Amino acid sequence: MTEGRQRKIELLAPAKDVECGMEAVLHGADAVYIGASRFSARAAAGNSVDGIARLAAFAHLYHARVYVALNTILYDDELAEAERTAWQLYRAGADALIVQDMSLLRMHLPPIPLHASTQMDNRTAEKVRFLAGAGFSQAVLARELSLAQIREIHEACPRMPLEVFVHGALCVSYSGQCYASQACFGRSANRGECAQFCRLPFDLEDADGKKLVRGKHLLSLRDLNQSDYLEQLLDAGATSLKIEGRLKDVAYVKNVTAFYRRKLDELFARRPEYSRSSSGTCRYTFVPDVAKSFNRGFTHYFLLGRGEEVASLDTPKSLGEEAGRVKEVWKNGLAVAGVRSFANGDGLCFFDGKGVLHGFRVNRAEGNRLYPQEMPPLLKPGTLLYRNYGQQFGKLLSRPSSARKIRVDAALRETAWGFSLELRDEDACSVTLAFACRKEEARTPQAGVVQEQLAKMGGTPFELGSVEVRFSGNWFIPSSVLAEWRRQAVDRLLRARRLNYRFHVRKLPGNLPLYPRHALDYTGNVANRMARSVYESCGVASVSPAFEQAMPDGDTVVMTCKYCLRYEMGWCLQRGEQLSPLREPCYLVSGDGRRFRLKFDCRHCEMLVIKEDKR
Repeated sequence: MTEGRQRKIELLAPAKDVECGMEAVLHGADAVYIGASRFSARAAAGNSVDGIARLAAFAHLYHARVYVALNTILYDDELAEAERTAWQLYRAGADALIVQDMSLLRMHLPPIPLHASTQMDNRTAEKVRFLAGAGFSQAVLARELSLAQIREIHEACPRMPLEVFVHGALCVSYSGQCYASQACFGRSANRGECAQFCRLPFDLEDADGKKLVRGKHLLSLRDLNQSDYLEQLLDAGATSLKIEGRLKDVAYVKNVTAFYRRKLDELFARRPEYSRSSSGTCRYTFVPDVAKSFNRGFTHYFLLGRGEEVASLDTPKSLGEEAGRVKEVWKNGLAVAGVRSFANGDGLCFFDGKGVLHGFRVNRAEGNRLYPQEMPPLLKPGTLLYRNYGQQFGKLLSRPSSARKIRVDAALRETAWGFSLELRDEDACSVTLAFACRKEEARTPQAGVVQEQLAKMGGTPFELGSVEVRFSGNWFIPSSVLAEWRRQAVDRLLRARRLNYRFHVRKLPGNLPLYPRHALDYTGNVANRMARSVYESCGVASVSPAFEQAMPDGDTVVMTCKYCLRYEMGWCLQRGEQLSPLREPCYLVSGDGRRFRLKFDCRHCEMLVIKEDKR
């Protein structure tokens, strides 16, 4: 990035499969990230090389990019396959690989850019400066960073594009630093197999075994929503705005991508120093609203520092949008106060007096009078209802819901031997075709006929903008001939756009820079000899094996969290809040009896979740 010039901003959308990826592009994504068949941090969202090639060919028409996640740690017997996969993805047209394992710096790779996954725990200027020096083309920052911290990193590394999460699910631990799933279930988050330990219910006990909280989802966070702070993020130095959700369905991807596309386009209209990084204008058949898609309630997390509630203590499930309060309940129905409209098939949910979530489906809606399929027994007047599925909104998103079109201006001119047709798109890509044709005077004005025929772009990604007709006479050209000329010119323009698409090339560094740490314990996630060699060449004197290969002896930190239960409960000592009822050490106790000690590191303002050694 260069200061003082217009900055291209990237809206980066998730894709669990090729269909989701194409819909993300159609709904306004400047780039899409998708998992390969193996080595992706979402093992359940893998895709074939052929599928990724189809997605890349489609996205590149709009100058949108495709990034492929190869972001697990690798074992020695997987290195050769990972290298082959990188070459296959490069040949398939992928624009970059999102990686975690440092072994890729030692592999014989094609010149495809490497993006440093958030699994690499990128939260300091020193780390990002190292990544830039090591040849990474983009750094995906930790979700926990504040605007001030993002700005500090940008000012320290102004040429390194910074990717920040703006929407979606949050991990309670720093990404890449969570070992709870592996420790408890043998499923490694660093290997794409997270068992979502943090979404389980827990009791909170003090040192005397006193239960301070029972059966709450104490580690389950609300979902991220930074849509009100996009301008501040760009001003702080963010270049790529990332939507989480490679396991989400296509309706979620459509809605959330369109919502952020509109927000950004409105911002760009006010701030011309920022602009989109792909082509085309989207036209939607619906009004995007992120509250209508899967969400656990929203938070800005730590973007503005501490200060807001971020935990979703009552449920890890989707709440959706507030739908009004129950006004009246009778034997087989209820009335809802408020202005929301309802439809047959809507899904509603509510919390009972004990904080337990219940849901029901609307069988029949008559205004604000609802008749469920089964009447929920615990529903009472005054209860707040949430709609986690809207039947009408769902129907809109189940159909084609966006058209993304690239503006094309046309010029039809006469030549000595006939006519020429030029098409020039919004990216200044142009083609001109000459056609031999006898000139005949028309009986009626032809400008309207020419406009009508050239505007029929059909199922192509183009739409007609202006038309210039430069004739010395009112020449007659049959509509069928004009249609054929237009078809040939459009085909040629499509080929020209593909040929003119510019891939970024990874620049190989010279000597690798020094790593910010002199020793790596299991949190370095080093699982193969090649990665160990990279770190050693960067000045790391001691490298321990990954947690997945050798669980450390003694008590082990399995989560490192910026999120803090003491703060969340109003017991923060640093803030001088009320005297904590905790007699430490205190413990999280899961439903199966597993106990995890909590350590509150007030110096670093972090909470550690520790699995104790019971030997």
